[in-house]
Amino acid sequence: MTADLIDLARAGDGEAFRQLVGPYERELRVHCYRMLGSVQDAEDAMQDALLAAWQGLGGFEGRASVRTWLYRVTTTRCLNVRRSARRRQGTMPPGPAPPEPTRLGEVTWLEPCPDDLLAGLPDAEPGPEARYEAREAISLAFITAVQRLPPRQRAVLILRDVLGFAASEAARILGSTEESVTSALKRARATLRHDAAASPEPPPVPESAAEKQLIERLTRAYEAGDVDGIIALFTDDAWLTMPPAPLEYQGHGPIARFLTQIAFRDGRTYRLVPTRANGQLAFGAYLREPGSPQANSLLVLTLSGGRIQAMTRFTSSVLPRFGLPPA
Repeated sequence: MTADLIDLARAGDGEAFRQLVGPYERELRVHCYRMLGSVQDAEDAMQDALLAAWQGLGGFEGRASVRTWLYRVTTTRCLNVRRSARRRQGTMPPGPAPPEPTRLGEVTWLEPCPDDLLAGLPDAEPGPEARYEAREAISLAFITAVQRLPPRQRAVLILRDVLGFAASEAARILGSTEESVTSALKRARATLRHDAAASPEPPPVPESAAEKQLIERLTRAYEAGDVDGIIALFTDDAWLTMPPAPLEYQGHGPIARFLTQIAFRDGRTYRLVPTRANGQLAFGAYLREPGSPQANSLLVLTLSGGRIQAMTRFTSSVLPRFGLPPA
């Protein structure tokens, strides 16, 4: 059946090509997101890769599976995007000067991924050599960590430790040797181990009583502008980050100062709307103004047990991808 579709697609049958690549599109799109850290960049890379696959189908010799070949085309496109893209600089948020941050972050070009793009992923059960569970490998912490790796190391780690490709398959995808893949993987693993924080407790199960209680407590405190109530929900070593701004705050004191001086300045109040991003609890935040509350940001929570280990704030521009309105 696959051979028939390949023959038809080579002859110019667009429907046959769609049937050939359709079963892999969702996982390939998520692969692009892991590689690039941006839903929009991933979508652009995916479209370019599909065009390249359509135009290059005549060169597919069948020595690898269609899935492996598509990963080669898609990974190559993502690597080319990284090579050609100018380094994006962090941008400071508008408004008054924020308090001194704990540090300036390295990764400022990062976007959240709506959970509806992750549902039913074929790589929910990756190959036997994978080291990461599907939930961990799409979390914001993981996506952020792999963006710090050089592009080729990032590709090797994702292919081997997330998707579970054998070293020989990863080498074929990258047009490299097994020795080169093994060396790059060793360096990537060492970097991630060096940067890794202590493993958090598992978060509450989605829709569980514990998660609903956390949603209620955070919503009540945030909508009331109760900074003390918000801080009480954070772990002692929690982080507040806000890409594309490079500002990063760690600990109760620095986070409280930012919330007091910036988020809730001049008596600002908000309305929160729960959603999910990267397999994590998230909220659309709407600034209350005369009339209807206006879109302000997306807050994505990394949980350790029933407490917040990290809050990542994204600008309101990402809200449409989550089906959230501008007001």
